[in-house]
Amino acid sequence: MTDAAHNERWIRWLNTVQLVIAGAVIMAPTVWMVLSSFKPSFEVTAYPPTVIFAPTLENYVELTRTTPFLSYALNSLIVTVGSTALGLLFGIPAAFAVSWTRITWPAILTLAARMAPGTLFLLPWYVMFRQVGMIGSYTALILSHAVITLPIVIWVLLPSFDAIPRSVFEAAQVDGCSVTRILWRIAMPLVASGIAVSAILAFVFSWNYFLFALVLSNGDTKTLIAAAFNFIGEGSTQWGALMAAATLIALPPLLLAALVQRWLVSGLTLGAVKG
Repeated sequence: MTDAAHNERWIRWLNTVQLVIAGAVIMAPTVWMVLSSFKPSFEVTAYPPTVIFAPTLENYVELTRTTPFLSYALNSLIVTVGSTALGLLFGIPAAFAVSWTRITWPAILTLAARMAPGTLFLLPWYVMFRQVGMIGSYTALILSHAVITLPIVIWVLLPSFDAIPRSVFEAAQVDGCSVTRILWRIAMPLVASGIAVSAILAFVFSWNYFLFALVLSNGDTKTLIAAAFNFIGEGSTQWGALMAAATLIALPPLLLAALVQRWLVSGLTLGAVKG
């Protein structure tokens, strides 16, 4: 074996070790959360922690017995799907317009809104929605969560639209296509992978957002992430049920995150340019 091949083998081995260590560090809290959800309640906060234990479903039973979990899950699904759809509805043409005109300040403005703390919007929204009687409605939650999903959609799709050669659009204009038809018939199919990724990321961020759902919802529209707060009390915290709720809340984003990889490597835009 040559020195170059030997060094390459060691570099590959070291990269593998680094990835394993990084993955273990990142996934350790998630694994601990899932394992704790199957522990008896008194063992969740035991010190030293119990590694070997008899699994039980009592935390999940307690969760479904004390809370309308399915109702909260439906509320989360309605708000998340609605805000994701709203973000796609306005974000796709907005990203295309920014890419088409090369005027970037609207995209920067949405990014600034996304980077600002949620409390900056919360009080004005609360006052506004209260004046029109929309506190506790799905509409208020969907509109507020759109502030999260819209910037994500725009900034994920901008590089995808920019990667399409101008010659493709110019050829369509020569054939008599309007800008709207170019977006619908040409640009969107070419950035389908980007649309899928932006939709999944918007779904994950909206699903996990806590602040707006806590303040703007009521008992009928409370989402899972806000309902989990009920297990934290002043005198005691139901750690077992809280871990079970966190596990179930994290399940949809984790499943969707696994789907992102398939879309990221699809290479639809590259294939179109080659054609």
